[in-house]
Amino acid sequence: MRAPEFWDRDGTLARCLAPLGAAYGWVVAHRLAEADEYRPAVPVICVGNIVAGGAGKTPVAIALTRHLLAAGRRPHLLTRGYGGTEVGPRAVDPDRHDAARVGDEALLLAAEAPTWVARWRPDGAVAAVATGADIIVMDDGFQNGTIAKDLSLVVVNGAYGFGNGRTMPAGPCREPPERGLARADAMVIVGDDRTAAAALAERAGVAVLHARLIPGPEGAELAGRKVVAFAGIGHPEKFFDSLKQCGARLVTTNSFPDHHPYARAEIEDLLAEAEANDAIAITTAKDRVRLPEDLRRKIAVLPVTLEWRDPGTLTPLLDRVGVRA
Repeated sequence: MRAPEFWDRDGTLARCLAPLGAAYGWVVAHRLAEADEYRPAVPVICVGNIVAGGAGKTPVAIALTRHLLAAGRRPHLLTRGYGGTEVGPRAVDPDRHDAARVGDEALLLAAEAPTWVARWRPDGAVAAVATGADIIVMDDGFQNGTIAKDLSLVVVNGAYGFGNGRTMPAGPCREPPERGLARADAMVIVGDDRTAAAALAERAGVAVLHARLIPGPEGAELAGRKVVAFAGIGHPEKFFDSLKQCGARLVTTNSFPDHHPYARAEIEDLLAEAEANDAIAITTAKDRVRLPEDLRRKIAVLPVTLEWRDPGTLTPLLDRVGVRA
C-alpha cells in the first residue's frame, strides 16, 4: 500500500477517522492480551515497528544478525513472508524461491543467515531451533502475541517518526505509540531524528539507539550519472535522497506501493525512458528481487547497509539475551 498524505500531519480527515483508529487500536490490544504466547527454547529478538511500513526493519535485522554471527552465535531469521504465498514453516532457498512465494524481505534475509517463513510464527521458531538456531531474530511481529519475545526493538524512520501519531486508518500507527513503547526495550532511530522520536522514547523509559543507511561502494560510480530511479518501498524518497547523496543526476523518480509486484511492461517502460535520456534505470535491492528475472541484469541497484552510530549501545541490550560481543 502507499501511505496517504494526510497520515503525515493531523487534520480534519484524520480527526474524522479517529474513532475508527481507536477501534483498530483496541483490537490490537485485545489480541495481544488474549494471545497464548509460545516460548521457544532459545531467545527471540523482535525487530518491529509501530508505523506501518518503511521504518527500516529489515536493514536493522540484517545488521543485528551480522553482529550476532561475529559474536559466534547461530542466529536464524524468522519472518511472515509478507507479499508471498508461502504459509510455512519453510526454509528460504534463494536459488529456488522467488518473491512471489516467500516475499522480498525473506530473500534479503536469507542471504545473511538461515531464514524461515511462517505465517504462524511459533511453527517457524520450532523449525529454526530443530535445525540449529541458538537465537532467533524476528523481522516484524511486534504486534503479534503468539510468540514470546526476550528483546523488542522498535525501528523508527527518523525523518517520519510516527506521522500524525494516530492509529490506522486515521494515521500510520498500528497502535498508539505510547502503548507500543511500553512493551519495547529500545528504539532504533534510522537517520536524523527530525520528529523528536527520541524524546518520546525517553519519556517512556526506553533506550535509544541511532543508526543510518550507508550506500554501498556502487554509489561512487553514480557521481554525475543520469538515472531513472524507481522504488516500491515504504518511503521511496529515502532511496531517491541516497542517490542524490551519491551525486547521481535524477532524470525522473518513480514511486510504487510497498512490496509492489512489478509487471514486465512497467520495467520495459522504465528501461525505455532511461535509454531515451541516455540514463540508467536504478532501484533498491529489495525491489530487484521483485523484477522479472530476465530483466534484472538491465537494472542497476544501489544497496545500502545499516551503520550504528555507537555499536557499544547494543551491548547492554544483547547482554539481556546472553550475547557477549
